[in-house]
Amino acid sequence: MRRLSARELQSHLAESQTEPLLLDVREEWEYEYCHIAGSILIPMGRVPAHLEELDKAQEIVVICHHGIRSRHIGMYLEHAGFSNVINLEGGVEQWAADVEPTMQRY
Repeated sequence: MRRLSARELQSHLAESQTEPLLLDVREEWEYEYCHIAGSILIPMGRVPAHLEELDKAQEIVVICHHGIRSRHIGMYLEHAGFSNVINLEGGVEQWAADVEPTMQRY
């Protein structure tokens, strides 16, 4: 699994030829409070039930609050056969600090 900082992800998204799936694995209340534009929500505990909906060939950026839950889900996805997984190091907290300072933080 690759790891990208918030600034590295920002550059990666700007330069990418194809749009990765931004998979937010936080809880619904967290996502409603703040999220990265274009991300979709599948809370961590529901990811196994939604595996069939995800494209194993698509690049998937896993996002959480600080990067810990997303790292666990990234490892789970790799174990399930997903080969193009990125963990957002520092999560939305770091994204808000480095990329989108007007984003609400908790």
